[in-house]
Amino acid sequence: MIRNILIGVLTVGIIGTGVWGYQEHKEKNALLINAENNYQRAFHELTYNIDLLHDKIGTTLAMNSKKSLSPTLAEVWRLASETNNTVGELPLTLMTFNKTEEFLSKIGEFTYKTAVRDLDKDPLTQEEYNTLKELYKQSAEIQDELRKVQNTVLTDNLKWMDVEMALASGKEPADNTIIDGFKTVEKKVEGYSESNLGPMVNSMEEKDHNYSTLPGKMITKDEAKEIARKYTDADKNAKINVVDNGEGAEFGFYSVSIKGKNKDINLDITKKGGHPIWGINNRPIGKAKISLNEASFKAEQFLKKRGFKNLKLYESLQYDNTGLFTFVTIKDDVLIYPESIRLKVALDNGSVIGFSAEEYLGKQKDRTIPKPKLTVDEAKSNINKNVEIMDHRMSLIENDLNEEVLCYEFIGTLDHDTYRIFINALDGNEEFVEKLYNPEPIYDNVIEGRA
Repeated sequence: MIRNILIGVLTVGIIGTGVWGYQEHKEKNALLINAENNYQRAFHELTYNIDLLHDKIGTTLAMNSKKSLSPTLAEVWRLASETNNTVGELPLTLMTFNKTEEFLSKIGEFTYKTAVRDLDKDPLTQEEYNTLKELYKQSAEIQDELRKVQNTVLTDNLKWMDVEMALASGKEPADNTIIDGFKTVEKKVEGYSESNLGPMVNSMEEKDHNYSTLPGKMITKDEAKEIARKYTDADKNAKINVVDNGEGAEFGFYSVSIKGKNKDINLDITKKGGHPIWGINNRPIGKAKISLNEASFKAEQFLKKRGFKNLKLYESLQYDNTGLFTFVTIKDDVLIYPESIRLKVALDNGSVIGFSAEEYLGKQKDRTIPKPKLTVDEAKSNINKNVEIMDHRMSLIENDLNEEVLCYEFIGTLDHDTYRIFINALDGNEEFVEKLYNPEPIYDNVIEGRA
């Protein structure tokens, strides 16, 4: 009797395990199919967008008037941006593809700057026309290579999930057509950087900082490990691993991971000077025990302890049990928005669990801040009369053309909404208007010191 019961229980258990295993297998297959479909969609969209991009650039070569040329250049800019976004949807993060992304960004940079200017008064120069011809030729080469890959993918029914697994394992098969095809595209684009695409395009490289101007000497992996330990207050027993950044990157940095008590931290540190670029502590966050104001002082102390000076806290936000704080450089009572640092503070114990200094490090330079040509009242006269101005200050921002401009920054209200309005202090242009969805900026907290 007992024997029969045991056999029955085991039988039910085996059947249950089989059903569970089948269900798990079914769900796993569904996820893989969904991922594969998304990759296939992104790849064919990429190929299609490159086709459109090439055709639109070719169209501009036959145009001359602002009425037709400006909208077409704006369309090229939109397509270049969309194409770059599509690249980000493919499983290519583990292989070098940054040159192609940079090339697409250059197309966008050039066409946007050209589209927004008055082409009737300032038409395309011969040099700019030659740049368009060069971009047209080079986009045709990318188009041709991607079409070859697309044809093989469709003919041989190749799977993108195989690409993802091959890249993740680091053991790429010798005949992976997709990987080889994208490597060919990247190699071709790498050759483009050696040619002169004109000042409008190449100027982007000057703004795409590679951290080469940062102070300090080149550091080793061991030095990066010690910097990471001090920066994160990791204990002596914490396990720290340091690896070099991906081959072909524009700037040099080390990627560091730290495992220890209450710490699961990842951060990047520049090779030149050993400056942390960003970091995050992936620990669980408990119930909030401190206020957002208290957390802001914790953020200030974190920056002061690590040698940051002349920063001002201008915005603080709360999401669930974390506080997000943005600090910017202040010089001669002018906020330098391009130089910003963001910190994430856990409200359970006030510890900094995330920071990003990429913009701060990349935009740091010696600046001569111009004197405003307009008074506050003159600048205010350019604002919508229905906006009630509550406060103002001076700030330096980057406009749509990535040019730094001195502005009067006004905080004003209209009905129940609050706005931040930037008026160019030299010519009165309305550079930027932002609706504030959160509490107004903080004007009090300043980290003082000498730069």
